[in-house]
Amino acid sequence: MSLNKKSIDDINVKGKRVLVRCDFNVPLKDGKITDENRINGALPTIQKLIKDGGKVILCSHLGKVKNGPNEGESLAPVAAALEAKLGQKVTFVADYNVTGEAATKAVSEMKEGDVVLLQNTRFRGKEETKPQEAGDAFAKELADLADVYVCDAFGSAHRAHASVAGVTKFITAKGGENVVGYLMQKEIDFLGKAVENPVRPFVAILGGSKVSSKISVINNLLDKVDTLIIGGGMSYTFQKAHGGHVGQSLVEEDYLDYAKEMMAKAEAKGVKMLIPVDTVVTKEFKNDTPFHVVEAGCQEDDDMGMDIGPKTCELYKDALKDAKTVVWNGPMGVFEFPNFAKGTIAVAEELAQLTDATTIIGGGDSAAAVNNLGFGDKMTHISTGGGASLEFLEGKELPGVVAANDK
Repeated sequence: MSLNKKSIDDINVKGKRVLVRCDFNVPLKDGKITDENRINGALPTIQKLIKDGGKVILCSHLGKVKNGPNEGESLAPVAAALEAKLGQKVTFVADYNVTGEAATKAVSEMKEGDVVLLQNTRFRGKEETKPQEAGDAFAKELADLADVYVCDAFGSAHRAHASVAGVTKFITAKGGENVVGYLMQKEIDFLGKAVENPVRPFVAILGGSKVSSKISVINNLLDKVDTLIIGGGMSYTFQKAHGGHVGQSLVEEDYLDYAKEMMAKAEAKGVKMLIPVDTVVTKEFKNDTPFHVVEAGCQEDDDMGMDIGPKTCELYKDALKDAKTVVWNGPMGVFEFPNFAKGTIAVAEELAQLTDATTIIGGGDSAAAVNNLGFGDKMTHISTGGGASLEFLEGKELPGVVAANDK
């Protein structure tokens, strides 16, 4: 996958209709946006296109839209937030058809620097569907509205959806450009460099609940890193594979052999693979329950592992001290319970102190943890896409990246 992509800085958009796929999948409560980070992340690209005289048409999905179009998942609140932040009118096309007559009319009336926001792309029901023809029809209708396409939604870049990748072939067919926005460019620059050409020592930290969701990531990173740190629920599968007794902790029995293979691969490649040496255990899965620390692999039958222990925290912090590139995906314990967030906090604090290293947080729970703990501004880059960043680290090609024109 070529990472040298054309961006909005490489093209002239003056007077052109520019379709921008954003990630406005924001959390809503009672019709109000509770976290505007994704909208803020899209602003630099939108402002640049307005300044350069483009006619800016924005589109995005919001929510999973399982039971058809509904007001609760309309992009109307996003339009209002954009209007306030941009300081100019944003014409919202409320039509559930997304690309129908209302959209065509709104776009035809645009002047240079105007902004139109289309309705939730998933309201069409063709965004993700197979057979491909259904998605193709929607993709072509989106392309018909524009001369240029800008992908700035890294959080959706791993999905070959109509508004992410499908639209590009129809833009190409009429001689238009497919480029990336500033948000996408930043993701490609940081994640791409980390995986393709890291400054060493390169340390990866993988946590979260399941080994099965990170199989390919572990395998791919063992070919690239100097140290691989394992924490979170997935660590108990490795502890059991190592011969330990883990009681009632989360274990994926089907992946014990895989865990053994990965430990053997790390040893053969000279990669330092660290798994917990002690564990915080409880008898119940809740915050306000008695807990204590045991040596890793020495749990009682009714013990449940909830976090890495203090010795493991020190071991992991020590492994990070000299790192020059760090990628972190997944918390070290049940961080949403304050009593079991200590491991995640210890790792975040250590990364926050690495002033001469590139620290990359791979979206999802790790991004939430870092931001909630107040360390967000101390990290070099916090990815906007959990699933996309994982697939990037797996070495997979992301449809939204592949579809952009190479420089």
